[in-house]
Amino acid sequence: MGSEAVGVSLSKKAQSAEASSAALDTYARVPGFYTLFRTEMVLAARRRSDIVNPLLFFVTVLAMMPLGIGPEPEMLSRMAPGLIWVMALLATLLSQESLFRGDYEDGSLEQLALQPQPLYFPVLAKVLVHWLVTGVPLALLSPLLGMMLNLGAEGYWPLFISLVLGTASLSLIGAVGAALTVALRRPGLLLALIIMPLYVPVLIFGTGTVQAALDGYSFGPQLAVLGAILAVAAALAPLAAAGAIRISLEN
Repeated sequence: MGSEAVGVSLSKKAQSAEASSAALDTYARVPGFYTLFRTEMVLAARRRSDIVNPLLFFVTVLAMMPLGIGPEPEMLSRMAPGLIWVMALLATLLSQESLFRGDYEDGSLEQLALQPQPLYFPVLAKVLVHWLVTGVPLALLSPLLGMMLNLGAEGYWPLFISLVLGTASLSLIGAVGAALTVALRRPGLLLALIIMPLYVPVLIFGTGTVQAALDGYSFGPQLAVLGAILAVAAALAPLAAAGAIRISLEN
């Protein structure tokens, strides 16, 4: 009996050691994710122009729209969802080019690629920071700009929620294009050609969310599709971006 108890105890200890080893291995496969995230946030705070430029573009162009298309309230109200979403998409695209550019030029991107750990998590950290400093401010400003464009009050909340989900998807999708063109000197036009077609579903369902709310219908289905696009992008886009980075570095 004593030997059996000792055997059971040793078996439990072995299982516990294996579980601890697996946990440590899992943690090791996410090397410094939070450290990378904090570092990227600090760097983003120092590069204020990368934060301010998309917001200035977003606000300035939308502020000039009534001068170009006329001040009629009904026309502005009808066009407001599409205008805001298109300008948010272009503002996000404006900041995508610099997503990996600084790390590529100083060699830190190559160092990340040479590590044995997956490149998925560094890419995800960079995309998360990009969304926090670009997409979230755009979403926060959107109700104010909607008010300026005579958007109905029932459209403010759907506009904000759809932009929160949509800009996250735009940042993830744009990361793939930024990774493919990181080694080019002037990737602006090529980057736009690569990722703009992939932005179309987000744009369609984003504007559809706001329009459904303005028409008095439920906007839940459109938000569900935006959430599904975000889930797929979060799972696949960092993997694709990591592979594209390795290809760009090899070439």
